[in-house]
Amino acid sequence: MGIQSGHPSPATQHSLQGLAPGTRAHCEVSLCAQGNRPSRPAGRPSGPGHRAQIATTHPCARARLSPAISRVSPAPSCPGLSAPPPPAAPPPAAGARQPRSAQCAIGRARRRRLLPPPRSHAGPPGGRGVCIREFRPAEQEAARRIFYDGIMERIPNTAFRGLRQHPRTQLLYALLAALCFAFTRSLLLTCLVPAGLLGLRYYYSHKVIRAYLDCALRTDMADIEHYYMKPPGSCFWVAVLDGNVVGIVAARAHEEDNTVELLRMSVDSRFRGKGIAKALGRKVLEFAVVHNYSAVVLGTTAVKVAAHKLYESLGFRHMGASDHYVLPGMTLSLAERLFFQVRYHRYRLQLREE
Repeated sequence: MGIQSGHPSPATQHSLQGLAPGTRAHCEVSLCAQGNRPSRPAGRPSGPGHRAQIATTHPCARARLSPAISRVSPAPSCPGLSAPPPPAAPPPAAGARQPRSAQCAIGRARRRRLLPPPRSHAGPPGGRGVCIREFRPAEQEAARRIFYDGIMERIPNTAFRGLRQHPRTQLLYALLAALCFAFTRSLLLTCLVPAGLLGLRYYYSHKVIRAYLDCALRTDMADIEHYYMKPPGSCFWVAVLDGNVVGIVAARAHEEDNTVELLRMSVDSRFRGKGIAKALGRKVLEFAVVHNYSAVVLGTTAVKVAAHKLYESLGFRHMGASDHYVLPGMTLSLAERLFFQVRYHRYRLQLREE
C-alpha cells in the first residue's frame, strides 16, 4: 500500500506562526513525518527504525528536511514534540573519587584477574623514592645483615675474578702445571692442577674474608650508634625503600688532614641498579661540604668494574693501587700469600684547596 501525501492541519499551522523561521521549518517537517504515516497492514513491524525509514522516504520530509537542518544546528525544541535525548555525561576528572558501586565492581574484576593490579608507588629507577636518612638504633640488625651479605659476595670475586689482576700469579700457576706434566707425563693430572689451584684460592679467600668480616662485626659494626653517631665528624646513613633498609654508608673524619673517609657502603643485592648506591655516596659528599672538609677519600678492594665506575661517576679520581695491602684478620702465611691476593685502590675527591 502506497504512502499518502498531506500537510499539517490549519490549527497546527496557526500554532506555528509565532515561531522563528528555522524552528518553524523543523517543526513542520517533524509534524509532516508524524502525521502522514502510511496505513500499516496487520503483521507489519512497527518501531523507531520503521518510522525513521518512512520519514526519509516521505515526499514532504525529503523535500523539507535538508534546508531545515542546514539552517538550524542543533535542532531546537518544538511545542508538543518530545525533547532530544540528553548528551552523555562527561568522563570523570582525573583523581575524582569513584562511586562506591564502581569501586566494588573494580575490586571484583581485579579479584577475577580481569583488570591489572593498581600501580605500585615504589620508587622508580635513579634513586627516586628512596629515603636517605641517619641511622636509628632499631636498624642495627638490618645494617649488619646488608654489610655481611655484601662482604660475603667478595669471596668468589676475589678467588676467581681477582686472578686476572695478578699476572705473576697466573704465570706461577702455569709453571706448576708444566712441572706436573714434566714429572708425571699425565695429561689427566696436569688438567687437575688448575682445578686444585682454584679450589685452594677459594678456600683461602673464604678464610681471610671471613676473618675480616668477624673483625668488623666485633668492632664498629657491633655498635653503630657508638662508633658513628656519637663522635663528631662521623655519621652513618641508611637507604629506606618501602619501609625496609636496603643500603648503608658511613663517614668518618680525619682531622689531621681535614678529610672525610667514605666506608661501609653496601646495597642489598635485590635492589641494585636503582641508583641507591649513588644516592648514598652523594649523601657523604653533602656531609663533607656542610662540615667544611677539604676532600673525601675512600679505599676499596672491590673487583667488580661497576663499583669503580660508581666512584668515578661521583667525581672521585683514582689515586693508585697496591698489591701489598693487608686486610684485618690476615696471618701473612706462605699459603695465604700464594693463594690469596687483593688489590687495594685509593680514590680521592677534592672539594676545595687548602
